[in-house]
Amino acid sequence: MAEQKTAQLYRMVMEQHICPYGLKSKFLLEREGFAIEDHHLTTREETDAFKDKHDVKTTPQTFIDGERVGGYDALRVYFGKDKPEKERSDTSYQPVIALFAMTFLMALGAAFVATGAWFSIRTVEWFVAFSMCGLAYLKLRDIESFSTMFLNYDLLARRWVRYGYIYPFGEALAGVLMIAGVGLWLAIPVALFIGTVGGVSVFYAVYIQKRELKCACVGGDSNVPLGFISLTENLFMIGMGLWMLVKMTA
Repeated sequence: MAEQKTAQLYRMVMEQHICPYGLKSKFLLEREGFAIEDHHLTTREETDAFKDKHDVKTTPQTFIDGERVGGYDALRVYFGKDKPEKERSDTSYQPVIALFAMTFLMALGAAFVATGAWFSIRTVEWFVAFSMCGLAYLKLRDIESFSTMFLNYDLLARRWVRYGYIYPFGEALAGVLMIAGVGLWLAIPVALFIGTVGGVSVFYAVYIQKRELKCACVGGDSNVPLGFISLTENLFMIGMGLWMLVKMTA
């Protein structure tokens, strides 16, 4: 039987503060099958002395086979969970993928309650409307940051800065009205207008000017690249607006 591997973990465990990255490091080491010599740094003086001794700036610190691996991020790289920092991309589609996955599941559940069927036209309608509301919320949680990033590429916002502040409210309003199926006389033109302006702006910035920008679609602090996903948000609004218009006039 193979001998169990051992790691030494040094982490802050104080009366009023337990380092969350220390707990994560301990959990990761346990998952990888290590026996852990768990050393608690219980005072600020003890922590500072440890940092000075090992010439490190942060804790936790993990040692394996007598060699220092580093903090939690370094430990994830050591076990192949993440790429080294120099190989990482500074962009990610994860936030928008997570949002679309969640709103799709919400639409499935809502459609089942309302119609008794998991998937129907109502599922698609609610998926788009829920997504619009979710994206609007992410923008509104820090509208100043969103509007600043939005100015990098939106053609109307560059001419009328206030539009960057209005946009997420318009998206939220259209989404809520479409979920409820009321006030479509207002929701349809709003969705068509902001969707068309946004779609043209993204297409021009990405495919005509060939600019590499981050998208403000999930808020001003996102690392989502401006491109197909950003265009999809606007196409969703245009498509939903046209569909609702057809339903109204049918």
